[in-house]
Amino acid sequence: MSVPIGKLISYLHRQSQKVLVRDLLPYGIGSGGQHTFLKLILNTPGITQDQMTVETKFDKATTARSVKHLEEAGYIERRPDPADRRSSLLYPTAKAIAFKPTLQSVLDDLNIRLSTGLTEEEYAQLIALLQKVRQNVENV
Repeated sequence: MSVPIGKLISYLHRQSQKVLVRDLLPYGIGSGGQHTFLKLILNTPGITQDQMTVETKFDKATTARSVKHLEEAGYIERRPDPADRRSSLLYPTAKAIAFKPTLQSVLDDLNIRLSTGLTEEEYAQLIALLQKVRQNVENV
């Protein structure tokens, strides 16, 4: 009997999120994809919450909670959007910029742990196959 692809991907995601929560907790980064939002803000300073929701495919409530937490933890700041007074632009703080190499190291380390035992060819094949599956999901 084969394992459903969605079930396997869901399991891998849940387990990897547990590891990230554990590894990032000492830095005040918790669950709910906060690391995803912080990385996006670091790489796209001035992004709006709505743009992040679209980019990450999270729901608006999750985005709002994560942004609020990151702001309270001192990683990001809101600035008024001159083009739309109802909206804020999100920028990394000096704390976030200093933390960026650590965040990337934690993410890279998880990737290494997840791919332990794979050859370079197997890793490349896994990435290519997962990209195909991702494309299939987007076309459903």
